[in-house]
Amino acid sequence: MFLSSKRPPARRAFLACALTFCASLGLPTVAAAAGYPERPVRMVVPYPPGGATDVIGRVMAQELSLALGQQFVVENRAGATGNIGADQVAKSDPDGYTLLLGALTSHSINAELYKGKVPYDIEKSFAPVSIVGSVPLVFVVNPSVEVKSLQEFIDLAKKRPGYLTMASSGNGSPQHLATEMFKSMVGVDVLHVPYKGSGPAMTDLMGGQVLSMIETVPAAQGHVKAGKLRALAVASDQRAEALPDVPTTAEAGLPNFQVSSMFGIVAPAGTPDAVIQKLNDSLKQILAKPEVKAALLNQGAVATWTTPADAAARISAERAKWAKVIADAGVKGE
Repeated sequence: MFLSSKRPPARRAFLACALTFCASLGLPTVAAAAGYPERPVRMVVPYPPGGATDVIGRVMAQELSLALGQQFVVENRAGATGNIGADQVAKSDPDGYTLLLGALTSHSINAELYKGKVPYDIEKSFAPVSIVGSVPLVFVVNPSVEVKSLQEFIDLAKKRPGYLTMASSGNGSPQHLATEMFKSMVGVDVLHVPYKGSGPAMTDLMGGQVLSMIETVPAAQGHVKAGKLRALAVASDQRAEALPDVPTTAEAGLPNFQVSSMFGIVAPAGTPDAVIQKLNDSLKQILAKPEVKAALLNQGAVATWTTPADAAARISAERAKWAKVIADAGVKGE
């Protein structure tokens, strides 16, 4: 087990200021000059063990341990839809020894859905290292719905306003907000039915209690292959390897509808640029390895590497996108 040292508040404040000042001047810092990492690194996953975020975090931690010669230890800090663990990292020393492996789409949504209640700023409180994976969403319907394409689904929704029901894993979830974005984009009246998790939603969808859903590919792919659900389109710019015969939304006639759950690694704001760059360089090599791509694909995630600047831009764009959807649809946090 990794034991972190406890610093007095004054010393932590001084260290944070010193590191930020040195980084802003391009000067070498203690962490960078001493050959980071010199001791184990804590990687906080703000969700319980066993989920996709946790598995992705453990793959990244294992590979970074091998690449950098120090142990990267996953620490699960679940609670408050990921906010407890994220806040802990945001308030940690900016020395590179505490990182967050987060579901950045969910954190971006939380920033707007619970504005004023989230104790950190998704853009200002962290220094992005890299996006490491993305999980696309897919339109699925119960086989009783007599449509074979996304366009036929849209036509039916326009012909029969209020008839089609669309499930989600909960109010304010990426699935729910994807539904609201779809409704707004194509101008249709469908009824959103929130559930407490994807499992119950998928059970009722297969049973016909609800008729459709925009769900993650990992949660839907087995049911699609078993013929229990029909997939209409994948909401990404490329077809999903798990569902190669299913067109993208662009191919299906909805070119601007792209929704995925984004996973990434971030450090506390003020972490030295040299440390961020060293981690990013390692991740570039790690995410190109076939075995890592396969491990992430087992969780339905497409391995993705970005520069720190590109990761920051993506987080900002994600936040802006969902802020508009939330405001336009009047979505409220539970």
